[in-house]
Amino acid sequence: MNKVDIEVQTQYIAEQSDPDNAQFVYSYTINITNNGSSPAQLISRHWIITDANDGVQEVQGLGVIGKQPTIKPGESYCYTSGVVMETNTGIMTGSYTMQTESGDEFLTDIPHFALIQPGAMH
Repeated sequence: MNKVDIEVQTQYIAEQSDPDNAQFVYSYTINITNNGSSPAQLISRHWIITDANDGVQEVQGLGVIGKQPTIKPGESYCYTSGVVMETNTGIMTGSYTMQTESGDEFLTDIPHFALIQPGAMH
């Protein structure tokens, strides 16, 4: 059985952001845990990033941060990446395409998560 759980933590990167020029930088750390019964390899990612003006960036590509890790049952893989938006708040969601040892592919949804500059929400 394929069961992959995703946890996300985000952080606003003030020192790389330039609010006067509509540039807001965030990092996100993803922890991928294989709670299934067989190894699963992360093949590709698909992100949908929506800013506060409903501007959408769609990102697709192989692996994450240049890697296509295989995650054994009961183990986790963690990585950090980033995104630049034109507004101080936004949301991200998406999916990973995973592959079993036998070559079967399955999608793992990444839950929506918010990107919020400190002080942007009251």
